[in-house]
Amino acid sequence: MAYLMGIDLGTSSLKVIIIDDQGNLKVQTAQGYRFDSPEVGFAEQDVSVWWQACCNAVRQAVELLGAPASEIKAVSFSGQMHGAVLLDSELQPVRPAILHCDARSAQQVAEMKAALGEDLIRSVVLNPIYTGFLLPSLLWVRDREPHNYQRTRHAFLPKDYLKFKLSGRLTSDYSDASATLAFDIKRGTWSQEILDRVQVPAEILPECGGTTEAVGCVTKEAAEATGLAEGTIVVNGGGDQIMQAIGAGAVNPGMATVNIGSSGQVCFQCDGPIVNPKLNTNTFFGYDRDRWITMGATMTAGLSLAWFNSLFGKTDYEQLNREVANIRPGSGGLIFLPYLNGERTPHVNPNLRGLFLGMNPETTRYQMARAVMEGVAFSLRECLELCWDLGLTASELIASGGGARSAPWLQIQADVYNLPLKVSAVEEQAGLGAAIAAGVGAGIFASINEGCRAAVKYKEERYYPNQANHDLYREYYQLFKETFASSRAVMEKAAQLGRASGMS
Repeated sequence: MAYLMGIDLGTSSLKVIIIDDQGNLKVQTAQGYRFDSPEVGFAEQDVSVWWQACCNAVRQAVELLGAPASEIKAVSFSGQMHGAVLLDSELQPVRPAILHCDARSAQQVAEMKAALGEDLIRSVVLNPIYTGFLLPSLLWVRDREPHNYQRTRHAFLPKDYLKFKLSGRLTSDYSDASATLAFDIKRGTWSQEILDRVQVPAEILPECGGTTEAVGCVTKEAAEATGLAEGTIVVNGGGDQIMQAIGAGAVNPGMATVNIGSSGQVCFQCDGPIVNPKLNTNTFFGYDRDRWITMGATMTAGLSLAWFNSLFGKTDYEQLNREVANIRPGSGGLIFLPYLNGERTPHVNPNLRGLFLGMNPETTRYQMARAVMEGVAFSLRECLELCWDLGLTASELIASGGGARSAPWLQIQADVYNLPLKVSAVEEQAGLGAAIAAGVGAGIFASINEGCRAAVKYKEERYYPNQANHDLYREYYQLFKETFASSRAVMEKAAQLGRASGMS
């Protein structure tokens, strides 16, 4: 029997999945951690935390498998996108990694927009310039920490650090590289024009290949640290949104996923790069140079519910779901704007903040919890509408992430989107996608599609829209949008005052 391993490096935990060569799930393990926020708006992490979590979770998975480590033929990766990992000439970390949810680089974003110009952004970048992406984070280091920038010889993405630690090779893939703002989305290469305009040397960026490309083998040192066998094939992997789509079986044009993790995404598979003149969606490469995705992202999805739940002593989520299921749609007239960390789609504004509207003396915590779920669904509905406006369609959505474990949240989504939802049988779709990619890289699966046919299965239950609920949600959705329009300036002012006082 041959086995395949997927490693998913998330914002708050690292997860490991092992499947066999028939696609059957054998083992899942996880290691949690927290990112650091040394200053208001900062989000960063010591990369040694990731590596230690990786070693622990992989070793545990190998032990639980109960088979010789040599039977694990390949390992691949999924990882949080956009973040900046910097190494010096000795391949040692220069500073903690700057994460995707970091907001420190607002000045560099403005300077990038001016340096690149609107035409280049629309024709080459194809994405909004936003804080937390690798290139503006790198420019922040150059401006604010010149001593660290001078030491930097390599700049790359979070999951690629784990791949380097396992294989000794510095590589990336098209999907992750295309989400740095330094990549030519149409040509599939680092953009020399972008780099010249911001005066960043191209040689600090890694070589890129397809997600299923074998890039090396587990070294002796890494084998001792993780319990893997020396010589195990290491496969490139990809950004978490791309790997999650693979793990959900959404790999062909006309298929779409909706994910509620810490952040939330709506993602459509495309047969070509989609140009959005408004630049308020994202277009990235998929698992190879002839695959693309177009997506909208809300910054604080599952994190909104986790934040709200933490205010009340962290109610068990099963109980929370039971209580929310008993609340009627509309949550008693409540509206929640889930902009705790600003917003990407459609507003491209890191200076927004969350907002509850419509509370009264009879409002309950469970009404508020349902309003949080509804507010996230409304935000994702905005993402969907932008994709629809670009000509992208799907007859159903495949739900993933922690939000897919909540039956009332799934029904809320179906009712808000007016689309049926189905759910993958394996909860950790990103890790499963990485394991499938490992199988292709090792020659066990002939293609991603073959790997998906073997490994991807769906739960029997489907979630279909209720027409009466959808009609009601249409009214609430309109109120959601009106609330944003009338409150935007107030939210921005609140964010400004909060930063000035060191509180947000």
